[in-house]
Amino acid sequence: MARRVDPYSVRLFVSVARAGSIVRAAGQEHIAPSALSRRLADLEHAFGTTLLIRSPRGVELTDAGNVVLAGGEQIDADLQALVRKVQTVGDAVRGTVRLYANMSAVIGFLPERLQSFMTAFPQVEVSLQEQDTRDVIRACLDDRADVGVGVEVPVPAGLESWRFAMDPLLVVLPAAHALAKRKSLGFAEVLGHPLIGVHQGGALDRSLHERAAALHRSFAPTVSVSSFDAVCRMVEAGLGIAVIPQSAAAAYAGNARFARRPLDDPWAARELHMYALRKSPRGRAVAALIEALRG
Repeated sequence: MARRVDPYSVRLFVSVARAGSIVRAAGQEHIAPSALSRRLADLEHAFGTTLLIRSPRGVELTDAGNVVLAGGEQIDADLQALVRKVQTVGDAVRGTVRLYANMSAVIGFLPERLQSFMTAFPQVEVSLQEQDTRDVIRACLDDRADVGVGVEVPVPAGLESWRFAMDPLLVVLPAAHALAKRKSLGFAEVLGHPLIGVHQGGALDRSLHERAAALHRSFAPTVSVSSFDAVCRMVEAGLGIAVIPQSAAAAYAGNARFARRPLDDPWAARELHMYALRKSPRGRAVAALIEALRG
């Protein structure tokens, strides 16, 4: 007799396939890696074949694994759609909303807004993932995210957009830096000093490279790190100066050891927007979160 295939295990398998790593997928799905591995072993036993090739570098799909991934993505999408449909029934606003947001939104704006929302709607669970803006947009288009928050971009077909917050770019410097005497700074002048970069390949990094190229200059950080708090630690140590969002500067460079100066280029007046797949009707929990987060 064939063993029953557990939909939750299929969802975990899809997460592992997308992440390329059991450990990363376990973090995203809030399950212990050992428990996830057991789920995968049970799934392979149910199908009677190997689905994943495991190595220290991650996982690769077998041919059978690719077949299960294609079918599993559809199964998971159908189940999530069913859950959201059921959640619209009845008077109470309840259910799970999948929220993807970029780093500056997570740091600077979402904690307080989410706390207020979850106090007002205690039966709604918000599943939050931090992603780069382009991955936020892709998740919304793929219907893996109900709501996304990221840097303002041209709205792709099929998405709706709402203003979320202003988050202009600032220059963060050591308090004793020569440029700290200025009230504001231009990007061309900033490029003449040692720079600290953040999240190579991310939205801010790509934007600064493009803006430097438009000036026929290069954006070439002497040090690049993966988070805004690490950027500020490098600035504090005197390794360079950095261009980061106001939200991050307020969170990590708010003491007397730092100077924060506006970047006076027009493009530095950056906005964050919310994005969601165009749907009618929209789930009430999703609609409630959009309304609560709108700036």
